[in-house]
Amino acid sequence: MDFVSPVLDVASRICNCVGDRADHLRRLPQNLKSLRTEMEKLKNVYKDVKERVEREENLEKKKRTHVVDGWIGRAEAMEKEVNELLDRCDEENQKKCFGTCCPRNCRASYKLAKMVPEKMDAVAELQSEGSNFQEVAVPLPSPLVIERPLEEKPVVGLDSPFREVWRLLQDKQVGSIGIYGMGGVGKTTLLKKINNKFLQSSINAFEIVIWVVVSRPTNLERVQETIRSRLQIPDDGWKGSEDDKAAEICSILKTKKFVLLLDDIWEPLDLVRAGIPPLGDGNQSKIVFTTRSADVCGGMAAQKSIKVECLEEKEALSLFQAKVGEDTLNSHPDIPKLAEMVAKECKGLPLALIVIARAMASAQTPEEWESNLQKLRLYPKDVAGTENDLFSVLAFSYDSLPDEATKSCFLYCSLFPEDYKIPSKHVIQLWIGEGFLDEYDDIQEARNQGGKIIQMLKHACLLEVGSKPFLIDGEYVKMHDVIHDMALWLACEKGKKKYKFVVKDGVGLVSAQEVHKWKDAQRIALWNKTSIEKLKEPPRFPNTETIIVCMKRFMFASGFFTNMPIIRVLDFSNVKLYTLPVEIGNLATLQYLNLSGTRIKYLPIELKNLKKLRFLMMDGLPLVGPLPNQMVSSFSSLQLFSMKFFSYMSPTDVIMLLEELEQLEHINDISIKLTSIQSIQRLFESHKLRRSTTFLRLTRCYGVNQVQLVSPSCIKELVLERCYELEEVKIIHFEKQAVPSKFPNPQCCFIHLLSVDINGCNKLLNLNWLIHAPKLQHLRISMCKNIEKVIEDERSEGSEIKSGLSMFSRLVCLSLNNMSKLESIYEHPLPFPSLRRITVWGCPRLKKLPFDSSICMSKNLENIIGRQCWWDGLEWNDQTLMHNLTPYFQPL
Repeated sequence: MDFVSPVLDVASRICNCVGDRADHLRRLPQNLKSLRTEMEKLKNVYKDVKERVEREENLEKKKRTHVVDGWIGRAEAMEKEVNELLDRCDEENQKKCFGTCCPRNCRASYKLAKMVPEKMDAVAELQSEGSNFQEVAVPLPSPLVIERPLEEKPVVGLDSPFREVWRLLQDKQVGSIGIYGMGGVGKTTLLKKINNKFLQSSINAFEIVIWVVVSRPTNLERVQETIRSRLQIPDDGWKGSEDDKAAEICSILKTKKFVLLLDDIWEPLDLVRAGIPPLGDGNQSKIVFTTRSADVCGGMAAQKSIKVECLEEKEALSLFQAKVGEDTLNSHPDIPKLAEMVAKECKGLPLALIVIARAMASAQTPEEWESNLQKLRLYPKDVAGTENDLFSVLAFSYDSLPDEATKSCFLYCSLFPEDYKIPSKHVIQLWIGEGFLDEYDDIQEARNQGGKIIQMLKHACLLEVGSKPFLIDGEYVKMHDVIHDMALWLACEKGKKKYKFVVKDGVGLVSAQEVHKWKDAQRIALWNKTSIEKLKEPPRFPNTETIIVCMKRFMFASGFFTNMPIIRVLDFSNVKLYTLPVEIGNLATLQYLNLSGTRIKYLPIELKNLKKLRFLMMDGLPLVGPLPNQMVSSFSSLQLFSMKFFSYMSPTDVIMLLEELEQLEHINDISIKLTSIQSIQRLFESHKLRRSTTFLRLTRCYGVNQVQLVSPSCIKELVLERCYELEEVKIIHFEKQAVPSKFPNPQCCFIHLLSVDINGCNKLLNLNWLIHAPKLQHLRISMCKNIEKVIEDERSEGSEIKSGLSMFSRLVCLSLNNMSKLESIYEHPLPFPSLRRITVWGCPRLKKLPFDSSICMSKNLENIIGRQCWWDGLEWNDQTLMHNLTPYFQPL
């Protein structure tokens, strides 16, 4: 019987093995179900991680970590493996013995059944790993240097100081270099030239070049913020006090060989407080700064100080002639000699040479030159003090302005801080409110004239371009700090009336004693971190016509408005202002009131007393109810009314507002938001409202599946947002006869429409109606999921579209975002002669752009912005077009 025991043991093992396999097969259906569930969970985690990665890469300009990139790849591979396994299991499940549930191939079925729980464990592990990523992307490394644009090319007269500064930068014994000289002499230009030299230099001793504009008044927080941005310090490392931020900056800079370029320092800057580690100790870092004062060089402990002198006579004449232009110089044989004489009066100061040359560029006769030369010589040459020497020269450009209105507009710009980018549209509106352009009865005519004045001031070099007009807000302008100081000097009657123009920017607490000195002020502007000490009695502003407040928080003193008998303009836009004193109703002379962006929830009924009010802006007020009854209709002089967006007003409230606006005799500029079909109908049924509305926002118009825009119309900006049921936009003539979708008769065009923004209108299929807007400049379409073609070229009308006025011929900026079905902008190539920027994001099916190498492209084109994978996937009719456009592509 000894042989029985081994046999039984073998039999037992066989039974266990068979039982184990049978158990795997028995659990297979449930395991497959669990695997599918786990895989769905992994897919959701994968989507979350991918969205986080793409958001940080696209919006925060970061790069995904290698760990996350590897996980994404493994997750994608796992999905493929699981799908293959599920397919094999489904296939094997079909191969069962006839009439039974037993698999035909038990061995193959067992192998698959055994693999399923293993995959479940692997999927669960990937899930866990993906759910616990604390960081998915890191900042891209900073470039060594960021190029600074040079306005004057070639740079005249700076070769000698440039060579000296560059030599000192290579001198291991010199750490800090001060560049000083009078305003407008070219210090900033020299510093930019030094900055840009690092782009070409073979010197690799430095790891980063940091550019900071310090300006006046010195703002240490702004300096730290600029350095922080350049060093790419994340938000979570940028908390706490000024000292904490300084420590964070210092801890990074101590590990680098850096060059710190500080432009426009007016007083010694405490570098240690800013976080700049002491130079020396063998780190060979450098600091170069510019200032107008040699004393600042001493206060900053500059190891070497270099003075930038005015240009030599020959260099000055060369610069002057280049700016006057050959046409003017050759217009008469006597003018070149007269040009030499005028150039000498500028004393070699580059900024003065440029300004005066521009003023003389249109003088075509010797008599004009002689007359202007005589005017220039009337200003004193040897006035004590650099500022007066400079102003006496620069004031010639001011005196050359054609009329008092233009001069007033120029001086008004000095109410904005130095280095401030002034929105052209905003400052023109203020000019109109001040009455500088009262000769124009129509607001649009006044705006057009304001635009001409902006251009005139830019051409005279009294204003500079602040930014390019990619947005419908238009361009920004700014004043050079020297021009700004000169303008204030002139506004204060050449310094004789110190408080005529009061401009406070980031000065901290202003004492009550100083406020009482403002009793002679004509205009007051308070900016940024400026605050006023609590006043024991109401301030007296008997001569004040303008108060502009742009601070984070402002509180009215008791009786603040009681002593302003001639106030004309109040601008409190974007201030944390929660209440409006009832005494505002006593300002009988008030004509311009801007409350946009404030926190005011209730408006006092006393506003009804403002019978002379012509401009009322209330964009974004968090109102908790309707406007006071009959308030708007009581503004008998009102010309402009703006409520582009607001927190809450019922459709009934909005209709009542429209009815009050319709009662106003002088109203001709309305910006408003509508939220119902009834309010839309009410607006377009009124001839007065229709011809006065320049900005229209339709938001969350529930139940609206068609919007009929009535032509002719004065709408300049149109916003359609989150109108989820909107299927069609139609253009109808005022006689209410529908205009077909082909290119219309000019009288039916929306010839004033400049900007269209459509967002979240998921049922819209196309925007064919845009062909009725031949002057459209800005088009932004986002999250319209069903649009396949922006403009559909239907067979019945395509030729008429092509032969009509050039579509999109005025378009400056085109933005297409998050439209998964978008395949085409327009089937036929278009020239886009005005286009500057195209942005495409989240439009994976858009494979072609409506360009053609045979059509002359816009000479203004600056960038095509999108993801690299989208650009790489574009289809081109010819390679020439691709090569022509590739230099403009800028990856997100």
